[in-house]
Amino acid sequence: MEHAQEHEACLEQTQMYCVERPIYNQEVLQGQLHRRERTPQTLRQKIVHSCRCSSKKAKSHLYSFLPILKWLPRYPVKEYLLGDIISGLSTGVMQLPQGLAYALLAAVPPVFGLYSSFYPVFLYTFFGTSKHISIGSFAVISMMVGGVAVRQVPDEIISVGYNSTNSTDSFEYYHARDTKRVQVAVTLAFLSGIIQLCLGLLRFGFVAIYLTEPLVRGFTTAAAVHVFTSQLKYLLGIKTNRYSGPLSVVYSIAAVLSKITTTNIAALIVGLTCIVLLLIGKEINLRFKKKLPVPIPMEIIVVIIGTGVSAGMNLSESYRVDVVGNIPQGLRAPAVPEIQLIPAIFVDAIAIAIVGFSMAVSMAKIFALKHGYTIDGNQELIALGICNSVGSFFQSFPITCSMSRSLVQESTGGKTQIAGALSSIMVLLVIVAIGYLFEPLPQTVLAAIVMVNLKGMFKQFGDVTHFWRTSKIELAIWVVAFVASLFLGLDYGLLTAVAFAMITIIYRTQRPQYRTLGQIPDTDIYCDVEEYEEVKEYPGIKIFQANASLYFANSESYTSALKKKTGVDPCAILAARRKAQKRHAREIKAANELRKKAVLKLVNSSTNDVEASVKHEIANDELPVNGKFASADASVQDVSPDEHEQFVEPKTNIHSLILDFTPVNFVDSVGAKTLKSIIKEYKEVGVYVCIASCSGPVMTELTRLNFFDNTVTRELLFHSIHDAVLACQVKDRSASQTDFNL
Repeated sequence: MEHAQEHEACLEQTQMYCVERPIYNQEVLQGQLHRRERTPQTLRQKIVHSCRCSSKKAKSHLYSFLPILKWLPRYPVKEYLLGDIISGLSTGVMQLPQGLAYALLAAVPPVFGLYSSFYPVFLYTFFGTSKHISIGSFAVISMMVGGVAVRQVPDEIISVGYNSTNSTDSFEYYHARDTKRVQVAVTLAFLSGIIQLCLGLLRFGFVAIYLTEPLVRGFTTAAAVHVFTSQLKYLLGIKTNRYSGPLSVVYSIAAVLSKITTTNIAALIVGLTCIVLLLIGKEINLRFKKKLPVPIPMEIIVVIIGTGVSAGMNLSESYRVDVVGNIPQGLRAPAVPEIQLIPAIFVDAIAIAIVGFSMAVSMAKIFALKHGYTIDGNQELIALGICNSVGSFFQSFPITCSMSRSLVQESTGGKTQIAGALSSIMVLLVIVAIGYLFEPLPQTVLAAIVMVNLKGMFKQFGDVTHFWRTSKIELAIWVVAFVASLFLGLDYGLLTAVAFAMITIIYRTQRPQYRTLGQIPDTDIYCDVEEYEEVKEYPGIKIFQANASLYFANSESYTSALKKKTGVDPCAILAARRKAQKRHAREIKAANELRKKAVLKLVNSSTNDVEASVKHEIANDELPVNGKFASADASVQDVSPDEHEQFVEPKTNIHSLILDFTPVNFVDSVGAKTLKSIIKEYKEVGVYVCIASCSGPVMTELTRLNFFDNTVTRELLFHSIHDAVLACQVKDRSASQTDFNL
């Protein structure tokens, strides 16, 4: 009984299938199939169909453009509201200090960080499709904005005409500088938003795929170094210029080191104390993550303590510690961005738009996968575009998703975009009512918050060892993205990294893996003969596979690898044949000349009577020809064609060659010509070439490129490798039988 059960279980585990069918090439298969009849639409019909409007179509487009209309009416208040409120409050508490801190990175007054933490976040509630990401200011984007602002409005331009020793002139100098930098940041937000909006409407959400994970991680790690360096002067209380562009990190460090003796000890003590408190708070939150209902909001606690200490001890006046300063109450009236700045910042806006979208959509995909819902990449582009472009009219700088806040929003029970809306309302309350309370806040506290938030990004240095073990090419992308972004600046560094990533794609297609396949005995499964011991090759048949498409960039390497793997080089064989034929012809010619000379010599030295007998004897004697003896009256034409071919032509032990096209996705005109040339060259040396597992789109492409003609027909294309192998065996047996009969 037990044996029978084991046998049944074994049968269940090893399922078998047996199919008997004819050998199919594409000619036979297409003859047995009937294509579906499709009436092609004219351009006018396509335009009419796309412009046709119905209530269902209009409703679908409206829901797609305003996702809130779809999920808000179905919002389960009892299940979701409490979690969203807690999550919104927690994220809002975190949003406030980060908004103030990242404004320093963007080279604008802190209050503009609050504006950027309200308008875009509130707008995303209506247009975004992700339920968990926290939109707002982010260190990398803020750093990129600050670099452009400093480049367009350097300190040297504004300082002309102002006397730094006069406090009034000094105030006017800073006010004029900040006003111009705000204009640059706002215009960047407007332009990057318009770019994102246009890309979203044109369904260009796929552009983010070119920012591969190693590239983004290398880029953000370099950005973290930029951010950390830029905050050193605030932590130490040192007055230095802000640098942008190539080698800005080097210049910033050099400037800080040159003025290290002017360090404000009070600012340094406050900053280091805040760093220690923040690190302790983060460690507690991490260790007791499951026990704490909500994370301890150490950032807002540090801000409150720092503000209280600064106000109580009057750090600004007594110890000359730089503070946040004036935070105007209320919201500003909308204003149009400076359009004339667009030509100067266009390239930067493209980089900011793409990086911002890449950050947001990557985080959104992570949470969507975790919680079982889908996001629309194109709608995310539209949402970010609206947040940036509309927010720019209210003095907000470019924004994207923040990784740290998104993790807090998700981990504290956030279920929908309501959590983000509540966090923005908290920021609004600060702007309208209690913003002035944070005016004594030391800038060194904000620098401490920024530096501690970079901890996660600095952990990305561990990617080097990970990619070293997994993929050297991805390691190269990471290193190039990091080094280029570190030394060339974030804008040029990103362009360099993207260009290098493109080059690696070309390199991979130009250097694919080439394999010779063989059969697993008694199956129709074919694997690499060099990898498995059980795999055997059919005698006289070579199966060649390349794991890349065939096009202009790799056609030469494909041909070279084919000759190397199969061991058959038609050009070399034909050249050897021509050389052997020429040598054979020369030997026969030399033998004939020798025979003629012998005859003439005998004729001249003999009498007439002897001459006749000598001629008769010579005619029957054998003279050496090509190392052998041939009859004296033999000529080149006396040698039969078969004997001649066997004597002078090198032979190959391969009669068939199968090209496995399973991995081939496309073929261009150069690839089609290369393929045709391969078939022709191997045919000349007696090797039959066929193609197996060619996909429908590739076959359509070959037809469009006029690949098929009288010599290359669809009979050379087979449905599978096994079909091709069986056909080659039948063809070889037929040829052998014909030779035997002859």
